[in-house]
Amino acid sequence: MYQWDFTPVLANADLLWQGLLGTLSITGTALAFGLPLGLLLALGRLSPRRWLAWPAGFVIEFFRTTPPLVQLFWFFFALPILIDIRMTPYLAAAITFSIQSSAFFAEVFRAGIVSVERGQWEAGRAIGMRGPQVMRRVVLPQAVKRMIPAFTERAIELMKTTTLVATVSYADLLYQANELAQKTFRPIEIFTATALIYFVVIFGLSLIVQAVERRLAVSGDNTVRQGAG
Repeated sequence: MYQWDFTPVLANADLLWQGLLGTLSITGTALAFGLPLGLLLALGRLSPRRWLAWPAGFVIEFFRTTPPLVQLFWFFFALPILIDIRMTPYLAAAITFSIQSSAFFAEVFRAGIVSVERGQWEAGRAIGMRGPQVMRRVVLPQAVKRMIPAFTERAIELMKTTTLVATVSYADLLYQANELAQKTFRPIEIFTATALIYFVVIFGLSLIVQAVERRLAVSGDNTVRQGAG
């Protein structure tokens, strides 16, 4: 019978905490840059001008359909060769997941904008607003409210995807767990504790998603679910 011993986990809890902070840091950075970039991509894809719509559509589809690990390796190993810069694991991860998440956020934004009734556009123009003003003052406030659950779900998926940064030696939670497992020779306990940490954080976020969805359902607002991919 295997004798469980979580003493190494408790003794190195500070390292796991640092790893969790690293995971939250890269997730927060990707959200901070991915959301505005996703909005720009969505507006570009919805534009009637082909020179905007086609490039935006290509970026969205490319980063939604290619594996995030390949993207991470490209930014970490290939980009420094092409432009002669020093690429740190954090910078490579921030660029990768900001762009990759923006492609998914763009589709959420696009679905939310399209879900707003055409009459809202016409009402805005009827009182003298121009297209950008109608988008900013009338359409986006309604669309964003409907998209909150989808945004939160995407943030959860993003956090799970960031475990890939361990492959480029960024000290996230998974990287720290792997280091501790090799040093303490207690991989079962270390990775069990790591899984529980991810569960607590992500399950807590999913509870927030459910609460938001219930609140929006009570208020009568429709919600936009994120697209498959």
